Amino acid sequence: MSCSSVPSRFTHVCNFPVSQSRAALSLLGFCYYHIQDFSNAAECYEQLTQLHPEVEEYKVYYAQSLYKSGAYPEATKASFALDNTDSHIKVQPTHRSLLEQLPPNDPDYIYNMGCLLYQEGKYEEASKKFMNAKEMLGNVPVLIYNIALTFYSQKNYPQALKYITMIIEKGIQDHPELSIGMKTEGIDMHSVGNTLVLHESALIEAFNLKAAIEYQLKNMKGAQEALTDMPPRSEEELDPVTLHNQALMNMDTKPSEGFQKLAFLLQQPSFPHVTFGNLLLLHCKHEYFDLAADVLAENAHLTYKFLSPYMYEFLDALLTCQTAPEEAFRMFDEMSSKLTEQLRKLAKQVLQEARLNRDDEAQKKVLQDYDLMQEKYVVVLMAQAKIYWNHAHFPMVEKIFRKSVEFCNNNDTWKLNVAHVLFMQNKYKEAIGFYEPIVKKHYNNILSVSAVVLANLCVSYIMTSQNEEAEELMRKIEKEEEQISYDDPEQKVFHHCIVNLVIGTLYCAKGNYDFGITRVIKSLEPYSKKVGPFLGYGKEVPALIEQPLEELHVHIGKNTVTYEARLLKALFYEVISWNK
Repeated sequence: MSCSSVPSRFTHVCNFPVSQSRAALSLLGFCYYHIQDFSNAAECYEQLTQLHPEVEEYKVYYAQSLYKSGAYPEATKASFALDNTDSHIKVQPTHRSLLEQLPPNDPDYIYNMGCLLYQEGKYEEASKKFMNAKEMLGNVPVLIYNIALTFYSQKNYPQALKYITMIIEKGIQDHPELSIGMKTEGIDMHSVGNTLVLHESALIEAFNLKAAIEYQLKNMKGAQEALTDMPPRSEEELDPVTLHNQALMNMDTKPSEGFQKLAFLLQQPSFPHVTFGNLLLLHCKHEYFDLAADVLAENAHLTYKFLSPYMYEFLDALLTCQTAPEEAFRMFDEMSSKLTEQLRKLAKQVLQEARLNRDDEAQKKVLQDYDLMQEKYVVVLMAQAKIYWNHAHFPMVEKIFRKSVEFCNNNDTWKLNVAHVLFMQNKYKEAIGFYEPIVKKHYNNILSVSAVVLANLCVSYIMTSQNEEAEELMRKIEKEEEQISYDDPEQKVFHHCIVNLVIGTLYCAKGNYDFGITRVIKSLEPYSKKVGPFLGYGKEVPALIEQPLEELHVHIGKNTVTYEARLLKALFYEVISWNK
């Protein structure tokens, strides 16, 4: 038996009524702690502190287990029961006064001071402390992870990824038995378990942070790969952060599974603080407003604990939209006014810091605050505009966007939605002015741009007699799709197909049926790759069932593309009065 497998195996052996056995409780608590089941570890050590209050170590382990499980208030309370000053210092490193009792050149002092600075939001200073500790202690994975985390918090993603790569490479070199990256390669590996080796390698934390960075950079494939690159574990062995990230990163492809995981996390003693807000936002994103309202009502005790005032107001307005859109518009307007006031104050601070040029750190902090506030403002603005968009009142949507140009003229989300609303009003020339910069920004990787954006730009070119530009763009799309098909014949791409479908539909709508239908047929070539269930995914079908996350049972004979094709053919014959 390898040492790393001892804790997980002993938990199975020791799962019997331990009564008041000190030895059994101590062993079980130790095993639970090292397989990262901190809630059960805390229960064991709590019993031990009651049975043997004279043993200081049990109080320390109890407080540590509570802290690791995320029960911070309980951990703080437990730490106050410690009589030994040295133990108190180890359990409560966040108190500066206690830290200062350590020698300034002590690695523990430097490391814990970095943690304290990080908690205070002083990320650059925290990074320096962790760097100093690294020079003294060497390449300790947990320490390197903390450095990466400080860079992530500063939105310095390249530097964060540099240190994450260090952790991963060290893990591959030192622990080949952890099967890093095997799952992504399609190799089925057995679970490595939550061993002490895995815990000390900081690989799980590193891959989760990498996934978060890729998610922020809108690289969903990279985010998903970061999660599958992790050492393999069974689902019941996953930590709350990994489970949360799996739900979030795969929401587009596995929404039902994602919602189940997030709902499961809410029932646990500890979970990532963003879980509650993310679950509510995702329900609203998928327009499951009744479910969002139910979750909010059932977990009212979590509202003030995990939702910021901004988040609560935003969700309240979103839910109000369904019954009282006028009231929701007013609520969004109030939020928008508050945010614009804060944006103006921050803009003045940015100019003031730039003029004085005294403190780079202060200037960077103000810029980050401004960017964060702008993101919040854009989210509120889009939700407000959507009220009129849903009623096809596009001039009013355009008016809302024009009022926000002062703060959003450099924001890509704002530009894209302005382009859409101009396009819907047949203002093709103006729409080109907004679509073009977005497409040119990603011209070397044009398939990363939404197919709808490319199609709308092509239509705008055609409607303004710029057919050459439209053809050039379509050739570029076709060339990139051919390259992808050559590199990976199994991968399906539909950008060129969708663009041709949209253009064909446009010509049919204008009465040029010959050219329009030819374009539609061309969009489906080669039929073996393009005709399939994926082709209809863009069609919006209102859900009539009460629980939209449940599977709808369709007769097996109708649940095929063949059936739909025959039905379409029958309708076509009916329209042209064939065989009558």
